[in-house]
Amino acid sequence: MDDFQNIIENGINFKGAPKEKTDGNKVKTKAKKKKYITGAHGSGSAKQKAKYRQQRANRKSQHRSK
Repeated sequence: MDDFQNIIENGINFKGAPKEKTDGNKVKTKAKKKKYITGAHGSGSAKQKAKYRQQRANRKSQHRSK
């Protein structure tokens, strides 16, 4: 009964949802990690993908003219 009286006197206070914590620039996927991109962790498919990424980066269209 005391809770009911308190609600009548003070009302109900609704709190907002808790805020999500932002961890800054943390890498969450393997695809963005340096070793995975360069294929350094030993996986054959990662080395193959790294080779394709390097070829793409070296294309003439990827270089900005000055």
